[in-house]
Amino acid sequence: MLHEKGLKAEHAYTAAFASIGLSVVSWCGSMKVEPAGTARADRWGIFVGEWAPTFFALGLALANYERDHDLLHPITHCPTPTFRNRVPPASRLRRRPP
Repeated sequence: MLHEKGLKAEHAYTAAFASIGLSVVSWCGSMKVEPAGTARADRWGIFVGEWAPTFFALGLALANYERDHDLLHPITHCPTPTFRNRVPPASRLRRRPP
């Protein structure tokens, strides 16, 4: 369902790394702004930090879905040509007579 809505594994991984950074920023910001002190800052940082494993799990699930979807429907994706496919091997090159 998420994949059909346009969410890809890369999006979930990006959200996971962003939530790690947001956790540190919110902890530091809460330490300076909140009058409750360290205890409140720790709880807020941990709360935001709990999002990262969820986003990583979603990323893994979406990556598995994308891999399985590509195996089941290979016609919808065009293979990209490689350098080997574009350049003929030396045995197929014709030599011009001198």
